[in-house]
Amino acid sequence: MDELNVLGAELQACSFDPLTGFYRDGCCRTDANDRGSHVICARVTADFLAFSMTRGNDLITPRPEYRFAGLKPGDRWCLCALRWKEALEAGVAPPVHLEATHQKALDYVRLEDLKAHALTLRQPPV
Repeated sequence: MDELNVLGAELQACSFDPLTGFYRDGCCRTDANDRGSHVICARVTADFLAFSMTRGNDLITPRPEYRFAGLKPGDRWCLCALRWKEALEAGVAPPVHLEATHQKALDYVRLEDLKAHALTLRQPPV
């Protein structure tokens, strides 16, 4: 069975540049190996990146050993659901691509909150 997004449709790709996803396949797919639940496809902002750094997760510095080039504002990235929720509570949640956000995100955050931060649907990944 195909994996579904938070809207109940087929999960769409999030980003190929930078290459995102727990499996670095461009999608916010998940399974039991993904302990961080990297399931929310977001367009990161400067405020979110700074917030994440204060929480001990530096998403800016390149880490080639993990095939990670570092993020800049505007990049799409599969975020950990609980980090996005934390950012929401702090008022710095980045916008999300609902069609590329895995349905597993609903185990952590409300669909209403995701929709309130949704970007225009059907934007192809870069």
